[in-house]
Amino acid sequence: MQPFLKSLLVTGLIATAGFASYAQNTTPSAPQNPAGQTADAGERGSRMGKMGRMDPEKRKAMMAKRIEALKAKLKITTAQEGAWTAFTAAMQPPEKMEHKRPDRAEMEKLTTPERIDKMRELRKQHMGDMHAAMDKREDAIKAFYAVLTPEQQKVFDAEHARMGMHHGEKRGMHGDGGWNQRGQK
Repeated sequence: MQPFLKSLLVTGLIATAGFASYAQNTTPSAPQNPAGQTADAGERGSRMGKMGRMDPEKRKAMMAKRIEALKAKLKITTAQEGAWTAFTAAMQPPEKMEHKRPDRAEMEKLTTPERIDKMRELRKQHMGDMHAAMDKREDAIKAFYAVLTPEQQKVFDAEHARMGMHHGEKRGMHGDGGWNQRGQK
């Protein structure tokens, strides 16, 4: 057999064996549960559904429970009831922020740079709507905070930092240990 043909044959056999061994060693490393969550997701995982999103009814129930707990901790007086009602109404999430989707036929007529500019314009509009909604909530918090007594303000500060902001001791992405929405490992 000629040396060139012999080396070509050996190279082909080695390559085939390498591909075969690679193909056999492609089993998944760790199974995941159907929701794509880790096994230690705990209580949060049981509330979450497909794609890690909470069921809207469960979210509303949990929010109502938190609002009632906050009201009890603050010991809202009858004089503060109007401010409390305005505050809780402003804190309700919008049903769904509608953002304008581009018309597919119109987008196909545009060049790539024009499509990018159009998408940027729509994104800025959507972000502006989101910022306006956040500003409305922040203004409602400030207005409500102004009618609280100093003792109530201390309670509100502690609760807002714990529940509203999800920050604090050993919370956040750079603390020691893991991170989740409630700052628990």
